[in-house]
Amino acid sequence: MNPIQVGVVMGSSSDWDTMQHAVQILQEFGISFDTRVVSAHRMPDDMFSYAESAAGRGMKCIIAGAGGAAHLPGMLAAKTVVPVLGVPVASKHLSGVDSLHSIVQMPKGVPVATFAIGAAGAANAALFAVAMLANEDPALRTKLETFRAQQTAAARGMTLPL
Repeated sequence: MNPIQVGVVMGSSSDWDTMQHAVQILQEFGISFDTRVVSAHRMPDDMFSYAESAAGRGMKCIIAGAGGAAHLPGMLAAKTVVPVLGVPVASKHLSGVDSLHSIVQMPKGVPVATFAIGAAGAANAALFAVAMLANEDPALRTKLETFRAQQTAAARGMTLPL
């Protein structure tokens, strides 16, 4: 079994509607991952434990989705050296703009890569994780190059062979 390379975490199970788009991309590329709910507000001890153990478990990055106050990505980043990719989850009242602002406004020294609100952000965070991993895996790099060529061809109304 492959070691877990990417963590996909969310503040609540209701964030799954968004975060499943990251999981689909990781599965498409054959990246090993785990998924968990580790709320910064409701279960901070679990969240800290997850962050503090990530590097030792061989994780290469954590994709963290959070809505509303969106403290999860920043809190994880404060407790690990593993890169954190923040995905703002659309909220009921402010459509995710509150989440985006919370994630993107981390203080100096607590870096969080921040992506678009919602499904597009989750998918792009996963593709970013794939690109990071592809730097050390030529087969994965080829798979990513093929994926991107297929996207370009699809935009032109063409189909490329796999």
